[in-house]
Amino acid sequence: MANKWYVIANPNAGNKKLKSLKTKIKYQFEHYNIKYTFKITTHHKHEIELVHIAVKQGYTHFVSVGGDGTLHYIVNGIMTQNIISSHKIVVGVIPLGTGNDWVKTYNISKNIQKAVELLKKLNTTHQDIGYLELKNTSRYFNNVAGIGYDGYVVNKLNRLKLLGSIAYLLSGISGMLCYKKNNYDIVINNETLKEKCLMVLFGICQYSGGGMKLTNYTATSKGLLDITIAKNLNLYDLIKNIKKLYNGSIIHHVKVKTYKTTALLITPKSTEINSYIEADGEIVGTGEVKVSIHKNAIQFVINESS
Repeated sequence: MANKWYVIANPNAGNKKLKSLKTKIKYQFEHYNIKYTFKITTHHKHEIELVHIAVKQGYTHFVSVGGDGTLHYIVNGIMTQNIISSHKIVVGVIPLGTGNDWVKTYNISKNIQKAVELLKKLNTTHQDIGYLELKNTSRYFNNVAGIGYDGYVVNKLNRLKLLGSIAYLLSGISGMLCYKKNNYDIVINNETLKEKCLMVLFGICQYSGGGMKLTNYTATSKGLLDITIAKNLNLYDLIKNIKKLYNGSIIHHVKVKTYKTTALLITPKSTEINSYIEADGEIVGTGEVKVSIHKNAIQFVINESS
């Protein structure tokens, strides 16, 4: 199965785009003479189960057809199977989602023909993968994760997703009116920081929140997490600096601090405030979280120009 792609498609991604595009996607695979098996997810986290089954059958090449959430669960399927080293597994993406933040780092087109053409060219890079450990669960992430306001917004986002990428910004602004900041102990680079802050982000890739650039990104294979601590930012700060949220200069704001590290531990001090933790736009849980990184864990198909 080394030269056959296992395609996993999410029928709900991007406001259910798959229904109208499935035939076009299959046509492009046949046009480029790419062998494939096509599977459609039927329930939440089904991607993980499908990856486990496929790896047992000998597949090493996967395609994510959907949004950031679809790719997130495929990555978790790869990292939680124990049959083959994740370093030997290749993942490509055909973006159909609402935000599609991960593909922006690698300049992968939303045009189906161009995305499938990348699979044929098979230009790959090894990328780091992050790992979250909570009290009762764990999760891998391939893009950006966070705790605090970031997780709060994701938890409230589903009802606005029909609006597309702007939903992240609208949800963020409206959430400021009722979100309560928490105090955190943040252990980073052997130093404990005590901060009352809006959120703490830990990233590998460049974009999150529908195209925002909120971390001090340098590369996806450096073996370090890009940490952003947004301190006492308020609604006025957010509105005033909207442009900076998207061009990356928000990291230079006086209320924002950035770090690079291989691991960190974040402990919310108040249990009365739900400190939601999200990873790649998916809610993981609440409470204390330990974050680490797996260097060059998975091969991804990328655009040569990225």
